[in-house]
Amino acid sequence: MATFEEDLILDAEDDRLTVEYIKSYLPQELKDRFTEEELYYFIDVIGEYYVDLLEKHSGEEDIDIDVEAVAEYVARQAKKDKMGDFSPEDLRWVVDGELEYGESQS
Repeated sequence: MATFEEDLILDAEDDRLTVEYIKSYLPQELKDRFTEEELYYFIDVIGEYYVDLLEKHSGEEDIDIDVEAVAEYVARQAKKDKMGDFSPEDLRWVVDGELEYGESQS
């Protein structure tokens, strides 16, 4: 069983790999639009969205993820948290990349 510190290290490494994957997943015209700090922020917000989704649908085996809804949520949170004003259309690529990375690790 891993210690709390080991779990934190593993989570940080997974976040780093997720950000690297997203950076390579983004189309060329978006690669310079997001900073690394913003990508880390986005994956945290995406994770919060998933936790809320799981809580709302606890006990269900298959939960559909609406990528557009996630992107809109991230855009709203980023604006609320004063991280910036991002379009859901651009953030959809980030959400898709995060999902693709997650699928590649399953």
